[in-house]
Amino acid sequence: MNLNQEARKFLRTTRSGILSTHSVRAEGYPFGSVAPFVLDHDCQPIILISNIAEHTKNITANPKVSLLVFAGAEDLQANARLTLLGEAVKIFKDADADLRTRYLRYLPQAASYFDMHDFSFYRIHIHQARYIGGFGKMSWLSGNELFDSITSVESMLAKQETAIIEHMNADHADSLLSYCKHFHQLDATHAQMLGIDCDGFDVNASVGDISTVLRFDFEQPVYDAQAARAALVAMAKAAKP
Repeated sequence: MNLNQEARKFLRTTRSGILSTHSVRAEGYPFGSVAPFVLDHDCQPIILISNIAEHTKNITANPKVSLLVFAGAEDLQANARLTLLGEAVKIFKDADADLRTRYLRYLPQAASYFDMHDFSFYRIHIHQARYIGGFGKMSWLSGNELFDSITSVESMLAKQETAIIEHMNADHADSLLSYCKHFHQLDATHAQMLGIDCDGFDVNASVGDISTVLRFDFEQPVYDAQAARAALVAMAKAAKP
C-alpha cells in the first residue's frame, strides 16, 4: 500500500478534527475550532456549521481552510495524522437530500440542528494534504493523488447507498455481526451499517450500552450495488466459523 492509499484509508476512519480558518476579528492570525465531519462519496469532508459561528464568518471572508485529523491521544507524535488544505464551499439547502441522510446516520445527535435555520453544510474541497503515518513516514499529497481511484462512477454507488444499507440492516444483520467478530475480533450484540463507499463501509457496533464505529475495507474498489454485493458476500464467506 502506497502513502496515497494509506492516507485515504486513514481519512476514512476519522470523523472529527481541528478546523483552522483565517480570523476576521484578529487579522493575520489562524483560528482553530473543533469540527465533526462526515465524508461524502468523493471523500471530501462535510461540516455542518452555524452562520453566526466565528469560523463561518472567517470562511465567508476567506474560504481557504485546513482540517487536521489525527488518531488516538496517547502519543500524538507517534500516531498518524493528516492535514487537509482546501476551500470550504457552502452547500445550499435541498441541494443534496441524500447528503443530509448520510450525515445523520453518522452523527444523529446533529438532528436538532436542522430545526435551526442558521445551520448549513459546507464541503471542503481538498487541494493538498500532508500525511504523517508515524516517525519517518510522511509526504505531501495533491488532491488528485489522495483521491486517485475515485471516479465519477462513484456517483452510482452514492445513489444506491441508502438502498444497500437498508437491505443489509434489515436482511443481513447476522452478517454484520460476523464481520465485527472476524475482522475486528469484537463480539458485538448489535451492528448497523452506517455508510458504504468505493473503499469499504462503516458499521456502528454495540456491546451492551457501549457503541463504536468500525471500518471495513474492500480488497478492491467497488462502484455500484452489484460489485458491493459481491464484495459483501465474499466477506461473509470469509467470516463464517
